[in-house]
Amino acid sequence: MRRSRVTAARRRQRAERRGRLGEWLCLWHLRLRGWHIVARQWRCPAGEIDILARRGGVLAVVEVKSRGEFATAAAALSSRQRRRIERAAQAFLKVRPDLGGLDLRFDLMWVAPFRPPRHSPGAWRADD
Repeated sequence: MRRSRVTAARRRQRAERRGRLGEWLCLWHLRLRGWHIVARQWRCPAGEIDILARRGGVLAVVEVKSRGEFATAAAALSSRQRRRIERAAQAFLKVRPDLGGLDLRFDLMWVAPFRPPRHSPGAWRADD
């Protein structure tokens, strides 16, 4: 029984490392495409936002999913998670009212091993 706990803890640690690496890759992917990173790993009681990036008149709320394959990464975002991210984005805009005039967009970025990140702009809308 103890062995299964250690194995589960190691799996969580590996997943956490993979997620942090995926976020780092996505940050650089966005920066190289002209995005200014406003915040990363922004947390509030409503939820967490992986990356907030701005380019021109757009503020992108970016959720990063790192998985072993792109197909599983794309399917990893539930409607419940989307709602939490939307609530967190509204909380962020209350803290940063200077960004309130920008067009808010919800993006998804997928990361898989040995592949460049995939960016899906406007992956969902807040009114869905």
